[in-house]
Amino acid sequence: MKRIILFFVLILSIGGHSQDQISLDACYELVSINYPLAKQGELLNQKNALELEVIDAEKLPQLNLTAQATYQSDVIAIPIPNSGVEPPNNDQYRATLNVNQLIYGGGAIDAKTNLKNAVLNTQQKQLEVNLYQLKKQINQIYFSIILTQERHSLLTSKQAQLQTKLKEVQSGIKNGMVLPSSDKIIEAELLKIKLQFTEIEHSKESLIGTLSSLIGKNLSVDSNFVNPEIILGLSDSITRPELELFQLKKTEIETSEQLISKQNSPKFFGFANGGYGNPGLDPLDNSFQAFYTVGVRLNWNIFDWNSTKKQRQSIIINRDIVDTEESTFRLNTNIELNQLQTEMTKILDFIRTDAEIITLRNEVLKSAESQLKNGVITSSAYITELTNLYEDENNLSVHKIQFMLVKANYKITKGQ
Repeated sequence: MKRIILFFVLILSIGGHSQDQISLDACYELVSINYPLAKQGELLNQKNALELEVIDAEKLPQLNLTAQATYQSDVIAIPIPNSGVEPPNNDQYRATLNVNQLIYGGGAIDAKTNLKNAVLNTQQKQLEVNLYQLKKQINQIYFSIILTQERHSLLTSKQAQLQTKLKEVQSGIKNGMVLPSSDKIIEAELLKIKLQFTEIEHSKESLIGTLSSLIGKNLSVDSNFVNPEIILGLSDSITRPELELFQLKKTEIETSEQLISKQNSPKFFGFANGGYGNPGLDPLDNSFQAFYTVGVRLNWNIFDWNSTKKQRQSIIINRDIVDTEESTFRLNTNIELNQLQTEMTKILDFIRTDAEIITLRNEVLKSAESQLKNGVITSSAYITELTNLYEDENNLSVHKIQFMLVKANYKITKGQ
């Protein structure tokens, strides 16, 4: 089912575009399938199937073959003269095949089967929890890549603006309206931008390499990582897989308790023994002969020195431990959610302030452009104002991406 979902996610995020587009949801799906730990799911199923076969074998007849040869220093003798009964030989031989068949086991086998299945469910859910926790790591890397894309876009805009301004300055120098060497200052700034492009590209390449390793898919540095639309649910409830894990642990404990209650139940067996030896069942017949016995047997451990009682007490303690783990998890999750809510409020304040600053910076830059064109200020002064605007726009992009990251982490923390 996961592979079908992944197929449609990838079709929506990649299909119809000449350039590969990668979505955050596609990364979630890929890591849940391709991460090495995900392969444990099938291994756990295989292991459980084998263990269930071992348990089912307890319902089948149990065969036991024994053979022995002995020499006795003394044998039975009949103290009656001329009785005609020969004493058995000192050397004796016997081979027997014993068959035991469980008739009634008190429900212990079914209880063992239920416990194995409960353990499997717990292990599978624990695996799901471990994979789920990778999502925050995916978030951190994914939005860092988004940030490099935004920085690249802003830097491209700054570069284009400087290139346009360079042509204007060079024209002004020719016409004697702008100071000579003013173009050199802009050219130097363009070289700095080239270095910044190199830094961004290397950073993006490193991040994409890390993400590719996590999700098990080779991603190109030319891939376009889509800004996700993150919608937070209105429900206040936490729906994390860890909560399901706690419930499965409790179910496993209850199943263990049921098995303990069956351990001391009476068990009925049917048995048959057949063999060949000298002597046989008649110790006075001093010859090799075949023999057999059949019957039923009852096994009932009527007193176990309070072992069952102590095991039940241990199970009660285990249940209390799981309850404390669940309470601790809920408490820590609510604390984390409150912190993330505070962080979102703070970042929104930053974004509003950034927008106001950028509005003012644009007005200052327009004035600087006019002054540079008329030779009132130098190229350095203009570049300073342009750089100030670029840095403030970059701050706005950082805060917007931080806000998306916090929202994504909030959604994962809540289990939406």
